[in-house]
Amino acid sequence: MIRVDAIWLATEPMDMRAGPDTALARVVLVFGEARAHHAYLFANKRGNRVKILLHDGLGLWLLARRLNEGRFKWSRPGLDESRIALTVEQVQALLVGLPWQHLDDQAITCL
Repeated sequence: MIRVDAIWLATEPMDMRAGPDTALARVVLVFGEARAHHAYLFANKRGNRVKILLHDGLGLWLLARRLNEGRFKWSRPGLDESRIALTVEQVQALLVGLPWQHLDDQAITCL
């Protein structure tokens, strides 16, 4: 299994045609660097696709997920930050299209 120590949500949309190099450049732009064992989530403008860039300590993984119906519940109303830390439970809810924002408000850290 791949160890993931932190999961970050980027609030600005990303072009889903992006490959690993473009996604890495976006991570560096938004987060400053791609840290080992951190996952970075991006969505498209319509909110029906997600890409996750994961640095496993040796290389990069680029994962994609698409909802056939509906949208991912992406941004949290009232937040202007460009990045948000998520818990595993919040990511699991987000990736199936559920409103992750209310699962554990104390676990959300905004930078």
